[in-house]
Amino acid sequence: MHVPDGFIDAPVSVATGVVAAAAVGVSLRGARRELGEGGGSGGLGGSGGERTAPLAGLVAAFIFAVQMLNFPVAAGTSGHLLGGALAAILVGPYTGVLCVSVVLLMQGVLFADGGLTALGVNITDMAVVTTVVAYAVFRGLLKLAPKRRRSVTVASFVAALVSVPAAAVAFTGIYALGGTAHVSLDKVFTAMVGVHVLIGIGEAAITALTVGAVVAVRPDLVHGARGLTRTLEIRTVAVAAPGAPGASPAPQAGGAASGGAAAPVAAAAAAPAAAPAARRSARRVWAVGVAAALLCAGVVSFYASANPDGLEKVAADNGIDKKTEDHAAQDSPLADYGVKDVTDARLSGGLAGVIGVGATLAVGSGLFVVVRRRTRKAAAGPAAVPAAHHPEGV
Repeated sequence: MHVPDGFIDAPVSVATGVVAAAAVGVSLRGARRELGEGGGSGGLGGSGGERTAPLAGLVAAFIFAVQMLNFPVAAGTSGHLLGGALAAILVGPYTGVLCVSVVLLMQGVLFADGGLTALGVNITDMAVVTTVVAYAVFRGLLKLAPKRRRSVTVASFVAALVSVPAAAVAFTGIYALGGTAHVSLDKVFTAMVGVHVLIGIGEAAITALTVGAVVAVRPDLVHGARGLTRTLEIRTVAVAAPGAPGASPAPQAGGAASGGAAAPVAAAAAAPAAAPAARRSARRVWAVGVAAALLCAGVVSFYASANPDGLEKVAADNGIDKKTEDHAAQDSPLADYGVKDVTDARLSGGLAGVIGVGATLAVGSGLFVVVRRRTRKAAAGPAAVPAAHHPEGV
């Protein structure tokens, strides 16, 4: 659904650019909170919070890779992942908007995919609308469903399914305001929603499979699954003096809470042992995610459908593309997802995909690391002034 240059006139492109910039600004502030939230040992807070930034960068890279996998949805039409629902559920809605925005920026600048003057349109439609709609639906469903891991997967399927036609409706509204070709909006609306409902089924399947896979191994790393796992509590019974009536030989898990001295020792001893295991587990999730993204972009993308996607097909059938303009980055060495001067199509596309994954991972991770560090500085506050430096009498 990448909108090229020329589909939308200049005033509406500027207006959507302002909307997109405002949304990114709000998301930067919201992402500071999301990246600083915690889930205990091995979660996303404390030491776990240090892993959130690279995981968010991984989500952006994974979305970039899977967007290269166009799948057939109807005769002569294909679709691809938009990614707003997936990002929102995995890392939170604010961070999710930033993830998809990074993907769209990399695609536009490096691969001439999606117009540069239409970047505001694409961020508003593909990043903001899909993320907001998907997360609202997801949270609403979870309030009604039992608090189980399966509920997260089912809710993610429905949320992703709804988010794609919602983006199609949003595009139709934007085109009604600033479309450069005179076409029947009723036909555009019907065609866009119809084909994107089918694309939404593919989006829903990809989203549910990915979310379900991560929830199965590390639910604490999934933003939308927080609250499903309970923090471990160690409870003890009072230990009387040896030989006293009712003496208990040792602390027990699950007994009545008391002020026994052994409980803090047991809890403190358990935490350091759990933290390294959680870090290793998070590294495995990250490594598997990177490998999957590279495989999708570098190998599987060669077998993706070559048919035009939903927007391209609707535009061609209804004359929306009459005033399409040349892309400003059409001479990029990676334009059209191929490496310039590499004649083998499979090698060219694979290299371009791998480069794209690496670039998106680097830019996304760098952005979220900066956001995370600013969160830590804000939380720490100004350093306390030593008492020795206080003026006399203060």
